[in-house]
Amino acid sequence: MILKKPKFWDLKKPNFLVYLLYPFTIFVKINNIISSFIPKKKFTEIRTMCVGNLYVGGTGKTPTTLFLYKLLKKMSINPVTAKKFYNNQIDEQKFLKDNSNFISCNNRNKIVKKAIEMKFDMIIFDDGLQEKWIDYDIKFVCFDSEKWVGNGHLIPSGPLREKMNVLKNYHAIFLKTVNDDSNLDYIYNKIRKINPNIEVFESNIEIKNISKFNIDKNYIIFSGIGNPESFKKLLLQNKFKIIEEITFPDHFNYQDKDILKIIDKANSNNAEIITTEKDFKRIPQNFKEKINFLEINMKIKDEDKLVQFLKTKINEIN
Repeated sequence: MILKKPKFWDLKKPNFLVYLLYPFTIFVKINNIISSFIPKKKFTEIRTMCVGNLYVGGTGKTPTTLFLYKLLKKMSINPVTAKKFYNNQIDEQKFLKDNSNFISCNNRNKIVKKAIEMKFDMIIFDDGLQEKWIDYDIKFVCFDSEKWVGNGHLIPSGPLREKMNVLKNYHAIFLKTVNDDSNLDYIYNKIRKINPNIEVFESNIEIKNISKFNIDKNYIIFSGIGNPESFKKLLLQNKFKIIEEITFPDHFNYQDKDILKIIDKANSNNAEIITTEKDFKRIPQNFKEKINFLEINMKIKDEDKLVQFLKTKINEIN
């Protein structure tokens, strides 16, 4: 059973559930300690990059991976995106496969070997920072500025896979912003206290296919992603009239009955339906003509700075 992310994970002031579950964080702590002693392997035949997160879900790893893929190609580098195969993440794998050269295997060592055989210059792993045996050449960690670190606790008390002090081991952060009023100064101060040398790149999302929508109409929206709030806020920013939002667990496997209920609601309210592109790939084929999805573009506030950062890191590798 796939469960929705608990709401108390994002409460700024922890409630009693946080403290009730706190003893169970010991298992995550032990796992992280053991992982830190695993010998690391650096690959000399190919460069490796990882785009991961500490906060579970909804930080924009996959759009960031694709953005970096396109940027590296502009820099005359031959990259490939990669993701360890998980049955419950078929949507992200399809998304990457449809938009880039892509490799997926049941372990990352096989991915590396395959990428070397196919003569790619660099692998961009979507997720995998917790794969401690790989010494990635470039390590990015993604955050959403509104969610930030939630209540700041480890799983299952909170949404963090590791303690924030691991930022000292990473090269750069992608900080996804939706609202201009996000408390970025607070976040920057927290980051700098842990790692004053880490680079931070602010990113935002824009709707690429907005011209296909009539914003005067009413819309019902649905999604099964890590951070459905960001999907809704993006639509509201673009003046969409949302009459109802329906959310499902991350990577939800839609059945006919789920989509039929949404279509019935839309028909009853003379509304159209919008979902995310990743959700659209999980909808049964016979319903796709009745549902629209957003195509999005990721933008970096200072792309030139990112290009220079990548050039510097790649030169250090060579």
